[in-house]
Amino acid sequence: MSDIIHLLPEGIANQIAAGEVIQRPASVVKELMENAVDASASEIKVYAKDAGRTLIQVSDNGKGMSETDARMAFERHATSKIGSAEDLFALRTLGFRGEALASIAAVAQVELRTRERGEEIGRKLEIAGSQVLNVAADGCGEGSIFIVRNLFYNVPARRKFLKANETEFRHILQEFERIALVYPDIRMDLWHQGAEVLRLPATHLRQRITDIFSKGVGGKLLSLDVETRLGKLSGFIGHPDATRKRALQFFFVNGRFMRHGFFHKAVMLAYEGLIPVSEMPHYFLYFQIDPSEIDVNIHPTKTEIKFENELPLQQILLAAAREVLAKSSAIPMIDFDKREPVDIPVYRPAIAGKQIPVPSLTVNRRYNPFISPQVWDTTLRKEESPETTTVFPPQQQQGVSYQYKNKYIITPLSSGLALIDQRRAHIRVLYDNYRARAEGKETGVSQRLLFPEESTWTPEETAIIRSLETELKAVGFNLQEKGNGNWMIDSIPSGMEHSDVKEILRTILTKVIETGCEIRGEIRHVVALALAKAGASQYGQVLGTDEREHLIASLFSSSDSNLTPDGKTILTLLTDDELTHRFG
Repeated sequence: MSDIIHLLPEGIANQIAAGEVIQRPASVVKELMENAVDASASEIKVYAKDAGRTLIQVSDNGKGMSETDARMAFERHATSKIGSAEDLFALRTLGFRGEALASIAAVAQVELRTRERGEEIGRKLEIAGSQVLNVAADGCGEGSIFIVRNLFYNVPARRKFLKANETEFRHILQEFERIALVYPDIRMDLWHQGAEVLRLPATHLRQRITDIFSKGVGGKLLSLDVETRLGKLSGFIGHPDATRKRALQFFFVNGRFMRHGFFHKAVMLAYEGLIPVSEMPHYFLYFQIDPSEIDVNIHPTKTEIKFENELPLQQILLAAAREVLAKSSAIPMIDFDKREPVDIPVYRPAIAGKQIPVPSLTVNRRYNPFISPQVWDTTLRKEESPETTTVFPPQQQQGVSYQYKNKYIITPLSSGLALIDQRRAHIRVLYDNYRARAEGKETGVSQRLLFPEESTWTPEETAIIRSLETELKAVGFNLQEKGNGNWMIDSIPSGMEHSDVKEILRTILTKVIETGCEIRGEIRHVVALALAKAGASQYGQVLGTDEREHLIASLFSSSDSNLTPDGKTILTLLTDDELTHRFG
């Protein structure tokens, strides 16, 4: 029997390894920026074209490399950052596996221009598919310039599964922000398609947060700083009145971004009872821990980190967050453990030592000065109980629909009685309308604002708004970008005059980010549903006869009269047979 096990060719092995380290263009940006930080750069510039598919260029003014080091840097497991197995448990640099540059060179066409500090001339290397194509002298400045072209050009299956440019650029932006938040003392610039996205001067942490996410975020942060024998915890947590459904939440340890559900739970416990259940606080929290007490070798992306003292650190985080919130007066200084009722004094004036009785006030809640006594009398007899808010005026008794508890509409059909949830029915009708506008089948009607509203969005949100421009304009929005994340809302969809349009836009952005909508149809669904829910009548709203009849007619001519766009039941039918059965 012949041998069947053999070594893979080096090119294939490198591509397999690259699959773990380089998952998308954002991975390239992350690895190259981390190398620039490790090279003691004080300035890093990132340029991208077509969300990194066509071009990624990262330049720095760091130490640079010699010709030998430049060539060795592209070999697998070649690194200057560790020299022994023990070094893996005392890491103080970001890139350390020696896999990044080798992985990038395995799946892209790479050009490196680098010059060491103090040297008169630099070197240029050209590599493609792990093969060195050219080495030459170069008159570049001190530092390094990495130019990565045509990512995954030799792995078409990987290139095919990249997402839309808007999505891939959002991932680049996320990686850029994570590194920028750790090193505010380094100037960092990000450009995409020839346009400046972020220009971040060297500064302190709070200002860096403000420069990235806006004054609205930076001005609502509470400083946190505590040092224990287990390490140091510093950073900021958001004030309870500045929460959002999708908040800015970042954990870092020893300069690395990390995800940690256990620590996140501690922060949320600190805010328990202070913020609405559906809202989230901002936080930017930084741990400084002895490298020997953490393990960053769990995964090549290095975002999952294992802590030796995880439980004690969680308790320190919880206690520190609660203390900061208490000092900010966010937590009322009340002893909630008191079991007896609190005695609240009542003002009772006295004259000549005698207490003056406090007069009582009786209100007839059924009295309506705008209804004549005869009609009022009829209305009262029609009410089922004081709790029932349903009113059937005399002119309504001849109609074919009735409103029950200002929530349901009852109307006869040929096969029985239909009970319709009025808000859900309205959502379905409005959704179909907005969906048709978003698809260009109908013309959207805009309401121009007398005083345009100003809104500020994060770079990630700004990128999404740009990608949604066609759909938002089709339904009636008109937004003007003013730069630095600032936008002016000039016009809104007709019917949204009394709605919080900024909150509607935030809902749309959050949903797009959470679901990663790629297909235009999915995006139109998100836009139409958000507008429909914002514009639909609320429970408790009294509908006149004409309003009810119009809503019923519109519902039965809609695309689906049984379910809302998000799958909730709109109506239920009580058939004639069931009525006969119930009455025996």
